[in-house]
Amino acid sequence: MPSPPLTIAARVELISLVLLFANLATVHWAPVASLLGPVHGCAYLVVAGATFRESRDVRTRLLAFVPGIGGLLVLRRMRASADESMSGTGR
Repeated sequence: MPSPPLTIAARVELISLVLLFANLATVHWAPVASLLGPVHGCAYLVVAGATFRESRDVRTRLLAFVPGIGGLLVLRRMRASADESMSGTGR
């Protein structure tokens, strides 16, 4: 199962990207971009680092580098892998 920091970082990564795009498409306030850009970048790096720490699977690690939704894809893959191993049908 993914750790709570990975789960939080994955959600922050997606939400911050959506807010950055919404800001860009509407009012394009520079202070909003100045705040959300580093938040998104930090969440992206936390997702990548936590994924490398928690998973040995190469495909899962590569998913961490998909911008915006990579964290959620990692969570989905890690949860599916955990469910398979618990049910005894591991790969």
